[in-house]
Amino acid sequence: MTARQLLDLLVDPGTFHSWDEPVTTAYADPGYRDALARARARTGLDEAVLTGRALLDGRPIALVACEFAFLGGSIGVATAERITRAVERATAERLPLLALPVSGGTRMQEGSAAFLCMVRVTAAVHAHRTAGLPYLTYLRNPTMGGVFASWGTLGHLVLAEPGARLGFLGPRVYEELRGEPLPPTVQRAETLAAHGRLDAIVPPERLRAFLARALTVLTARPAATPAPASTPTPVPAPLPVPEPTPVPSDAWESVLLSRRPDRLTALELLYHAAESFLPLDGDSALVRGLALIGGHPVMVVAQQRQGPDQPQLPVTAADLRAVRRQAQIAEELGMPLLTVVDTTGAELSIEAELDGVALEIAHCLTTLVGLRTPVLAVLLGQGSGGGALALLPADRVLAAQHAWLAPLPPEGASAIVHRDGDHAPQLARSQGITATDLTATGLVDQVVPEGADPAELRDCLAAAVTTALAELTRLPDAERLAARAARNRRLGGPSSPGDPR
Repeated sequence: MTARQLLDLLVDPGTFHSWDEPVTTAYADPGYRDALARARARTGLDEAVLTGRALLDGRPIALVACEFAFLGGSIGVATAERITRAVERATAERLPLLALPVSGGTRMQEGSAAFLCMVRVTAAVHAHRTAGLPYLTYLRNPTMGGVFASWGTLGHLVLAEPGARLGFLGPRVYEELRGEPLPPTVQRAETLAAHGRLDAIVPPERLRAFLARALTVLTARPAATPAPASTPTPVPAPLPVPEPTPVPSDAWESVLLSRRPDRLTALELLYHAAESFLPLDGDSALVRGLALIGGHPVMVVAQQRQGPDQPQLPVTAADLRAVRRQAQIAEELGMPLLTVVDTTGAELSIEAELDGVALEIAHCLTTLVGLRTPVLAVLLGQGSGGGALALLPADRVLAAQHAWLAPLPPEGASAIVHRDGDHAPQLARSQGITATDLTATGLVDQVVPEGADPAELRDCLAAAVTTALAELTRLPDAERLAARAARNRRLGGPSSPGDPR
């Protein structure tokens, strides 16, 4: 598919307006000049990229689209300058930007000068992101080399064409340098998605609808900040939420209830709470997505319990890296972050140790503690170990009545203390793991009661999430961050009876 064909597929008819200015750079090498002339005659383009502005489902958007038929979509100095100017103009006009790269990389005929231009483009993209503007990329087949290793993969959302070859080193170069062929699956979009390197694999014919849904969230205007006290503005009444009933629950009963196959899952909660929810790809214990909840654009990371006939997936180092990436994107775009905790724990294996799962838990904790955007956490079900703790630093934490948090599953704690698993109920009851116990330690701010009908918990939690997000986004940043710092200082309860914390 050519660049023009893809643009015709994506944008509203008749709305594309080109930003491209004629290329005037002259090159000394006659062979290169001839190659450029042939590429221009073959494609009808003067360079390997088209840029401009259009409407996508009625929303204005800036576009950068590469053309592979023009010298393999390679990026020379003039190409990079055109891309850079388009990114800068998108930033100046405060437009979301969609990049559609397909490229063999930087243009070999221009050597280091073209290679260095990847820094030029990246700097412009960084300024666009720093301005709080969405940057989306759709990697086409193939996207390689310096393009893949710079502006092609810097999107707030990184999407890819099915089956696309994506990577740094081309297969011919790899074989020449290493003396063996590159395994064919290494640089496939599906392989990268399985390792958490992509947000979604989208066929071209579905891309317009996917982008329209994403832009619905990313370009939504957050609720207005309340007016100063001198000109009071009526505050909408919060959605009705049942009064918390922190009736102490039996800890072991809560553990067993949290493991029931019919228990509410994170996805069921999110689809019910959100006016619009766009899940991103991922074959793991983590669900990532964009949501509109109570009119607020929200970045979501949620631990999803598997079905009754499926093994429960542990939290991996890759999952935790994805949490950190989503949190940082939420901060760039000024969106609240919603985390949902329901996990049997982090992966316990040699591979996990080598992949740094413990380090990723630490990095996740410090990322969420320092995030400047509002953070709301929901303790939905099982909260086992560091895999759960990593998603719980927040401005406010809601908990289902039978949710729990413990350093290990009770069976694991029993194995440590009693050298068997038979004392799990006793350990659960002695460790203070229930939602009610966790209010006393300063973690949980609201316990949402559960009835016999799972739909009751779903409705009550959805209403509580909507209300909490509205309240957090109304708070001035300085006030909210000061409250978070004080909250974190108190977590765990006083260290001694006389401790004022």
